[in-house]
Amino acid sequence: MAGAAVLGRLTWLAAEVVGAVAETPRVRTLLLRADEWPGHRAGQHLDVRLTAEDGYQAFRSYSIATAPDDELAITVERLDDGEVSPYLVDELREGDRIEVRGPIGGYFVWNASEPGPLLLIGGGSGIVPLMAMIRHRAAIGSSTPTRLLYSSRTLEDVIYRDELDGLAARKDGFELFHTLTRSQPNGWAGYGRRIDGEMLREVAWPTADKTQVFVCGSTRFVDTAADGLVALGYEPQSVRTERFGATG
Repeated sequence: MAGAAVLGRLTWLAAEVVGAVAETPRVRTLLLRADEWPGHRAGQHLDVRLTAEDGYQAFRSYSIATAPDDELAITVERLDDGEVSPYLVDELREGDRIEVRGPIGGYFVWNASEPGPLLLIGGGSGIVPLMAMIRHRAAIGSSTPTRLLYSSRTLEDVIYRDELDGLAARKDGFELFHTLTRSQPNGWAGYGRRIDGEMLREVAWPTADKTQVFVCGSTRFVDTAADGLVALGYEPQSVRTERFGATG
């Protein structure tokens, strides 16, 4: 199984698109087949390389959405001013090929053998590496107490919505908390604001001892969540974070 990867030791692999799932109007999951893919851990990411007919190349990094023993997939949000994401979301079709390099990262990964409950906090497409952890937990039949606090703009923007609801309905120790920051439907029972200290206090375990914490989203989102957890008594080094640029 792949661990922390050193870019200099990685090679580009041809990956064929074998399926695609529209998660939201702006988000799409691409199922990939790369014959020489070495395997990955829950929370790692990969690089994608696109090459134009004139030889111009563009690179982007995307979190891996699937559990380690499942097929390889990435979930991509379209950025209106993006160079790569509009092509991946709107144009790439089954049978097309891209190049991938990975897996990358050894810090932001969940090991099921580690003790303690699991606290996951995601904003927008920051749910993707957290979903890989949640799927891994389900795949191995783990009973690790797990709480996900997921911030989205609207209900329509919730990625993996049906799957998350189904996993929460199992009542196997996985608890799901949503907050919608832009608008909420009638009868909404979840939170309706940006993540803050009070919300974290209500969702996080009151004791931080041995809790594994992963936070992923935009820089501002991650900073707010991490600072709030530290204020609740979590040690800064226990809060593992991953940031992305333009969305959240």
